[in-house]
Amino acid sequence: MLSADDNNLKRIADALERLAPPPAVWADPMASPAYIWRGQNLIAARSFKPFPLDCLTGVDSQKKALLDNTARLANHLAAHDVLLWGARGSGKSALCKSVVGELQKEGADLALIEVAGERVDTLPELFGYIADQPRSFVLFVDDLGFEEGSSAPRILRSLLEGGAEARPDNARLYVTANRRHIIARQVQDTAESFTRDSLDDQLALADRFGLNLGFHVCDQSNYLEMIRGYAARFGLTLDENHALSWVRSRSGLSGRMAWQYIIEIAGEQGRNITL
Repeated sequence: MLSADDNNLKRIADALERLAPPPAVWADPMASPAYIWRGQNLIAARSFKPFPLDCLTGVDSQKKALLDNTARLANHLAAHDVLLWGARGSGKSALCKSVVGELQKEGADLALIEVAGERVDTLPELFGYIADQPRSFVLFVDDLGFEEGSSAPRILRSLLEGGAEARPDNARLYVTANRRHIIARQVQDTAESFTRDSLDDQLALADRFGLNLGFHVCDQSNYLEMIRGYAARFGLTLDENHALSWVRSRSGLSGRMAWQYIIEIAGEQGRNITL
């Protein structure tokens, strides 16, 4: 029979157990088309509906290069880590997801894992979890940038160049950034103020990607080509003069703006857009 003190201790222990968070549940890495890695456990994405690959226009060479590289990864052949860099809204992120989605439709056993840029230091734990899986993984890091003085560039460089905790053979890093050289956000336009060692670290990081794909500023003809294609695909009535006046009041010509314009006129015309 427990004493009063023992009973008190048991009640305290039971209360603490109820307050403690349950252990993190890791998703089955073979069960879903896409996942999210937040640094502690792998979570299955609730929905993965990438943009149809044939909808992405004006990036034909980048599309072919990334599709070829990703197909090699899916088939367990030699493949590169990839840096996609360039103008905002130019389709870098959409292309990464669309290529994975296209290969999945063709039957490839391939999944995308989205990784927050500030969590790259936790990637070795993820590597250990997926290394022995029979499928391939695209580790997608979107809009990568570092705070000044961050150790993340050196960590990521070590993962890319084959350090003790390098990424496994069945995974490749696909990273997007606004600049060819991944410089700290607050010094992107004043690199001369950055310490030489830190700058060298980040310039060296960009060189570790075997495939570099540049995305450049969209011009008017590219923009109109995009919206013509979207309008035809979704059966929308298009007024190109209206499309140009609409985009001038926003942040500039880009693939993102072209898609947002299509959403705008689809709503005006009483339509919904389903990918």
